[in-house]
Amino acid sequence: QVQLVESGGGLVQPGGSLRLTCAVSGFTLDSYVMAWFRQAPGKEREGVSYISSYGGGTFYTTSVKGRFTISRDNAKNTVYLQMNRLQSEDTAVYSCAAGRKLSLREDSFDYWGQGTQVTVAS
Repeated sequence: QVQLVESGGGLVQPGGSLRLTCAVSGFTLDSYVMAWFRQAPGKEREGVSYISSYGGGTFYTTSVKGRFTISRDNAKNTVYLQMNRLQSEDTAVYSCAAGRKLSLREDSFDYWGQGTQVTVAS
C-alpha cells in the first residue's frame, strides 16, 4: 500500500523556521521525483519545489527560492523541506507528492500525501 505521510508542520512566528518531513512506503523512493506542494486558504494548490530521484537536481518556485531547501534520503524513504525566514504568505497546507517527471505540474504526480498545516503568524 502506497503511503506518503507528512509531518513537521505547526505554528511559527514570521522569520522562523520549520522542517517538514515526508515519510513514504509502498514504493521504491529512488524511482521517483519528489515534490512539495502547498495550498493556502481560498487559493489553488501550487508547486513549491521538486527534487530528482537521486537528489542531483532541484527546482524552487520563485517565492521560496533562497529560503526553502528540499532534500531526500532514499535509504530512509524520506523527503524533507527545510523552510527558513518564513513569511505569513507561506501559510498553507503542505503536501508531498511522487511522480516520474521533473515538473511541478500536478498531473505529473502519481501519489500524494494528506498534508501538514503550516501557519506563520505572530
